[in-house]
Amino acid sequence: MSKLKTMTLEWTGESVIFIDQRKLPTQEIYVECETYEDVYVAIKDMIVRGAPAIGASAAFGYVLGAQKFNGAFDSAEGLAYMEKVKEKLASSRPTAVNLFWALDRMHRTFESFRNEPDVVKLLEEEALKIAYEDIEVNRAIGKHGAEVLRDGDTVLTHCNAGALATVDYGTALGVIRAAVEQGKKIKVFADETRPYLQGARLTAWELMKDGIDVTLISDNMAGWVMKKGWINAVVVGADRIAANGDVANKIGTYSVAILAQKHGIPFYVAAPLSTIDLNTPTGDEIPIEERSHREITHVQGVQIAPDNIKCYNPAFDVTPSHLITGIITEKGIVRPPYDVELKKLFE
Repeated sequence: MSKLKTMTLEWTGESVIFIDQRKLPTQEIYVECETYEDVYVAIKDMIVRGAPAIGASAAFGYVLGAQKFNGAFDSAEGLAYMEKVKEKLASSRPTAVNLFWALDRMHRTFESFRNEPDVVKLLEEEALKIAYEDIEVNRAIGKHGAEVLRDGDTVLTHCNAGALATVDYGTALGVIRAAVEQGKKIKVFADETRPYLQGARLTAWELMKDGIDVTLISDNMAGWVMKKGWINAVVVGADRIAANGDVANKIGTYSVAILAQKHGIPFYVAAPLSTIDLNTPTGDEIPIEERSHREITHVQGVQIAPDNIKCYNPAFDVTPSHLITGIITEKGIVRPPYDVELKKLFE
């Protein structure tokens, strides 16, 4: 069977192995998933995270589900079983549309070939296509996005939209990587990204491994470094983009966008077409995941808040399209009016 190995995940043919992103940057621990239920837990518990990475992981989870089925796929029982696999994986996290996009694609492949004796092999091939396409797409996003960065620019980014959030290379960090590969000297300010600290733990770790100049700041410092004139552009990723260009991304992105507009700094979103959801009219219809209150009351297991304090912990917010300078995709940079231009990408 074919195999795949990147920083984010490894497909062995019989299991998916993830780097446990909860443990970074102090420990590099790997978790092996041998069933689709294991993959569900890995996504739900954020062992693997980032919209494109979640999609590819779910695709391999779907394959693992098929591998464990002993009956006939062309029977009613076989169809019901694979629908159960799909629904279980789809219930892991609600906001990132790539999850549902990948599972729909896998299930369409299953429905087309479930009468074939090698349907499991065909499903594996489709999951690998999703993974390898993601790498190619990210590099295309990086190439297009690098055009907006000048030699000597300093970029602010929020959360982690790097190799760890994708199969490899990254979306927002892919733009930065591509600019650096072109010989441009680029510096990065990375928001720590409370409460889960993806910027501090993951983005800073990735960029340092690549030798890219990165400065870590807490989230509430973003406005000040903009006021001091230290930021030339903001580049972030996305978990879902509505038909009108509203963008759901990690909580805190909306605040960064408002600050960028206030200081006249261009604000770019880097995301693949699979993140664009034309069936969601505006950001108001995007489901926003609320996560455990413990993520706010504790940091790396250490309690920092009073017992029984009331908490509100949305994992994402929505940035209105009027705050976004451009959306960088594998087909190029889309600019307003987004309700018109996004649709053209799919024609």
